[in-house]
Amino acid sequence: MKATRFWALAFAIGCSATAVHGQSQSNTGSNPSRANTQNAATSQPATLQSANQPAANPGTTGQSAAQRPGTQRSPTQPAAATLQPSSRPAASQPAATRPANQPPNQRPGVQDGERRTNADAVQDVQTPRKSTGKRPEQNVTEHDRSDQFSPKKAQAVSPVLAEQAKEGKLSGFDFARDPLNSDKPQQQPEEIVKKETEARPGVMAAQRKLLESRYDLDVEFDREVTMSRGKPIPIGPTARLGQDMTFAKLAEMSPREIREQKAFPYPSLPHPLHTNGGQVFPQAQVEMFPRLERFDVEFDLPEAFIPEFPPAIFLQNRPELGDVSRGEVVSINNFHRLFKDLLTPVQLEGMRLLLTPLPQEEFNATDDRKTPHPSLGVACFDCHVNGHTTAQFHLSPDIRPQERRFRLDTTSLRGLFNQQIHGSKRSLRSVEDFTEFEQRTAYFNGDPIRAMKKGFQELPRSVVPHMAQAQNMFDFPPAPKLTVLGRLDPDLATESELRGEKVFFGKGQCSVCHPAPFYLDHQMHDLRLERFLNGEPGDGPIKTFTLRGIKDSPPYMHDGRCLTLEDTVEFFNLVLELKLTDEEKSDLVAFMKQL
Repeated sequence: MKATRFWALAFAIGCSATAVHGQSQSNTGSNPSRANTQNAATSQPATLQSANQPAANPGTTGQSAAQRPGTQRSPTQPAAATLQPSSRPAASQPAATRPANQPPNQRPGVQDGERRTNADAVQDVQTPRKSTGKRPEQNVTEHDRSDQFSPKKAQAVSPVLAEQAKEGKLSGFDFARDPLNSDKPQQQPEEIVKKETEARPGVMAAQRKLLESRYDLDVEFDREVTMSRGKPIPIGPTARLGQDMTFAKLAEMSPREIREQKAFPYPSLPHPLHTNGGQVFPQAQVEMFPRLERFDVEFDLPEAFIPEFPPAIFLQNRPELGDVSRGEVVSINNFHRLFKDLLTPVQLEGMRLLLTPLPQEEFNATDDRKTPHPSLGVACFDCHVNGHTTAQFHLSPDIRPQERRFRLDTTSLRGLFNQQIHGSKRSLRSVEDFTEFEQRTAYFNGDPIRAMKKGFQELPRSVVPHMAQAQNMFDFPPAPKLTVLGRLDPDLATESELRGEKVFFGKGQCSVCHPAPFYLDHQMHDLRLERFLNGEPGDGPIKTFTLRGIKDSPPYMHDGRCLTLEDTVEFFNLVLELKLTDEEKSDLVAFMKQL
């Protein structure tokens, strides 16, 4: 039965995607009243075009308005600054695309049929339409308006219950009814939404204050090297040090001295709302797909310190093509058009499943959710956008109690075909196992009981290999300066890069965990950071992640505490007590940017 529901959902979304595509064939016949209810999010540029912008270049299809010239926010501005619960439009109407008081169907430059054509099919399939005619059975009666449907109005099965304990009633928390972590039994969902919506600006202000106390967010960019699609790479280190302290002085101190002086510059980075936790998406992605907005929390890191959106896509079965994304965010709307001539039918079916939403702890159809409207859930590729990442984060599902869990950034799927263990903590041994179990771990925080309430979707084992095959097609970005053995070609590399390679494989000890050619060792390691920190218990062993294409994946470490590669080098210089010189640090960064 569960498998049947999954396929019905996938079929419905597929039909919606087909219907949305079909609208482009006859825009003149579209129904304005129906189209007005549609989501303006899209993987095409036209629906994100603002009133004072020219049409986007086809090569930038899929970029949000916040990322194009003239609309990109300042690097020092918090990514959440545009979200104000008291004034922001409904989730289906992203504020960045139009004035707050302007209906989406009146936005300049976007015709009704055009918006309908490019609507997010996932949002489209869950959005009801208004009836075109008036039917007598649709009239709301006094009975419909009455309060007799309230559980408080239910009559006891017997008057004898009045003499029994608690009058036969359940007065405590009802797991099936009450939202997770409710303040009291029978708490109304509207009360929770109101409370957490009003608290959201304060939550994000506190997180912004924390970030500014730890980091210098006035970013500079590399003038020579960019990410794969051209986004500038931020330069660090950004960590703020204590008065009169320098990284050189810190490197001369022992772990105990650093701990006692509370001088370690890279403590764990917390989730902005740890009690609720859950998946949080960058603002650029929320603007394009408003169904991913939460009413309780927002993304916290500035735009400058996260990967490209959309990221590039490289396929190991067609390496000669380079980036095959065409500048689009892959979604259920466009995957077939983009990949029907690049992937096999089996892989294409796996891609479809990776783009099909499943219920999740915060994104689901119950009132125990953190979205303004009921949701079908999130898809694998909502987090692993284009098979990569755009710094989405949640909490590790593998730890209890709640306050012991750590923030966990979404990792890239690039090069998955060469990885032997999967999951930062779980050490699963196949892509198939990871794919099958991720829905009941990351999606529901390792708690299948929660999934039974919100929508547990059993993925038939027969289709899991399709999803695995699709994931195994994602390759690393090209590294033209590397040989087939993963080392620098002396004829192509600069002197600084060659010196950095020697540090990497020598004094820096980086290759112990990140050996060539793929720069990972398929192991888990414990850095024992509790040596440096008061009040933090450490994270224990965590999987080594590949460094291939690392310049495309800021921020760094499992929780994103290192905003730049320079920060990462300073982090390991302290943790491994390497005592690198400034030149060695700079050269090491130069080398890693060529991976």
